[in-house]
Amino acid sequence: MPVYTVHAPPSVDDDRGAKPERFIFVRDGFYVWAFVFGPLWLLTRRLWLALLGYLVVIVAMTVALAALRVGAGPRFAVMLLMALLLGLEAASLWRWTLRRRGWRQLDVVIGDDLPSAERRFFDRWTSRQSTPVGFSFPVDRGAPPPTRSVPMPSSSIYGDIVGSFPRPGSPR
Repeated sequence: MPVYTVHAPPSVDDDRGAKPERFIFVRDGFYVWAFVFGPLWLLTRRLWLALLGYLVVIVAMTVALAALRVGAGPRFAVMLLMALLLGLEAASLWRWTLRRRGWRQLDVVIGDDLPSAERRFFDRWTSRQSTPVGFSFPVDRGAPPPTRSVPMPSSSIYGDIVGSFPRPGSPR
């Protein structure tokens, strides 16, 4: 089962004031898209320092391998290993960037997939809250209001109008 870490944005002072729609769930494990499209994956996640470090390492490796006059096969193997390393460490780089930006890690949760991990986390998170989030208990107001039997006026300004309608309970 995948393990997810849950991160809250830096503007949150405490868990009760957190906006759950801004939480980020980072799956632990191998990221295929980071392996296949490393720099693009880093760009989409806005991991600027990790992207800069990745590019510096790739350029340094390319220059070092060219200076050593290494053939195309070993160069490809080294670049493949670098891509594999990025795929394996993508979650750690993402967590490191979130922590550097001031995000807090709230919890670690296990789930079959992201929706089940979110459900498990929010079930635990709402049970720790002092009041339910976005829900107020209904107020018991007792029995329905009493009904009154009001006698119909026999003579009044509206007598002609009211008298033309049948009275409740009288045969007509």
